[in-house]
Amino acid sequence: MSTSAGKLTIVVATDQNNGIGINNTLPWRLPEDLAHFKRTTSGHAILMGRKTFESIGRPLPNRRNIVITRNAGWQHEGVETAASLPAAAALAGDEPAFIIGGAQVYAEALPLVNRLIVTRIEQAFDCDAFFPVLDPQQWEETAREAHRSDSAGLNYAFVTYERR
Repeated sequence: MSTSAGKLTIVVATDQNNGIGINNTLPWRLPEDLAHFKRTTSGHAILMGRKTFESIGRPLPNRRNIVITRNAGWQHEGVETAASLPAAAALAGDEPAFIIGGAQVYAEALPLVNRLIVTRIEQAFDCDAFFPVLDPQQWEETAREAHRSDSAGLNYAFVTYERR
């Protein structure tokens, strides 16, 4: 895993309490974040857990979709499967790849990646899935773009963290 860890980046949207979802769905509607996600991940491999894939419902276009599942019989057209995060990273090879969820995959991936691209939404939502709290001794904020979505009525920021 160490050879591809530098090529792995976590992409996540969180509320102010690190919430990322409820009932396997996003608790907010923020079109600007979906556009940012698309720009960031297009043309690259995306690694996700099976539940995250099922919440999306289809392979995302212009991306190599790799789903992590312990169910060896699970398959879906347009998707590659891997039994573990290291196996998924090996499938992605030396190309940049993005880990897109869910909570269990994020927790497992956090010690292995060197960059996080986080959309921080400045509001609390009812969530049942959470992103791990970042240790400021390990992570440094290197970029921040603050925005306001008038359509969603939300303040948010695109924040990049690099491992110290």
